[in-house]
Amino acid sequence: MARFTTLCRNTAALAALFACTLAVAAPPNYGVGHPATPEDIKLWNIDVRPDGAGLPEGKGTVDRGKTVYNTNCLGCHGLNGQGGIKDRLVGGQGSLATDKPVKTIGSFWPYATTLFDYIHRAMPYTSPGSLSIDDTYAVEAYLLNLNGILPDGATLYKASLLRIKMPNRDGFVPEPEFVHVTNSR
Repeated sequence: MARFTTLCRNTAALAALFACTLAVAAPPNYGVGHPATPEDIKLWNIDVRPDGAGLPEGKGTVDRGKTVYNTNCLGCHGLNGQGGIKDRLVGGQGSLATDKPVKTIGSFWPYATTLFDYIHRAMPYTSPGSLSIDDTYAVEAYLLNLNGILPDGATLYKASLLRIKMPNRDGFVPEPEFVHVTNSR
């Protein structure tokens, strides 16, 4: 009988604990917002992988990129990608193995596709994500041009961006799950 009483007490305690957990686990309803729809998620699903998956259609020229850069980026990164209060973006090729490596787009960045992702998602610093897709392609074209990776007058678009092999691409050791991505080009 004592076992039965103990079992009943333990069962009642577990039921009460379970009821309290359910009450606590239910999120409060403040009367604002709504569950994310597939359309909502699509607006935020803007990541671009090293293999180019997620890269949107669009295009931008080196000349347009200079204009966009001077309007949105110059204040932090300086004239021609150097000398600003934030990271230097240009130069440094050949410096990574020295005592004073200079990590820039042209010396360190491994993939042009993920550079697009970073610019589009996080820049400009004062208004992240505000650049259009075309302006993102243009700024990247300008920066790649300043680093000697794209020629003057070039137009950057999805297919051309996928063909770019960054100078330090082979300077990184990929995680095993990404080996097929880096070896596909």
